[in-house]
Parts: sequence; C-alpha cells; structure tokens
Amino acid sequence: MASIDLDGVLDKAWADKPLPEVLAAPVSALKGVSDRQGELLREAFGIKTVADLADLKFARWAQALATLRATAK
Repeated sequence: MASIDLDGVLDKAWADKPLPEVLAAPVSALKGVSDRQGELLREAFGIKTVADLADLKFARWAQALATLRATAK
C-alpha cells in the first residue's frame, strides 16, 4: 500500500483529516497554495477542490510527459 507524509503536503489544519475530506477541500489546503492562488486556479480552470486539481487534464499530460522523459534516459 502506498503512503505519503501528509504533513509535507497539507496545511496543518488538514493533515489529520480523512482522505475523502482532503480531496473535497479547497486547493489552498495544499501546503504552499494560497487562497488567492486557489481562486486563480478556479478562474482559469474551474478547479475548486484538491480532487479537481488531481483530475486536471493538463497536469496529467505534463506528468505523463515527465514520466516519458524519465524512462527515456
């Protein structure tokens, strides 16, 4: 089973929340994402939650390209 150190990725207020609650949280729940940046993501891409950000096709495309680069080395 995969794991992640949530203290490193989430603001303290969200680190002890269950995963479904974190995924439904605003993107500002992610460490380093401000409320303003979250608002800009909403305006630009319609992203309101952490799950929306994870599902953003542009992020998935970029991640796939980076994976291809890593496997081509």
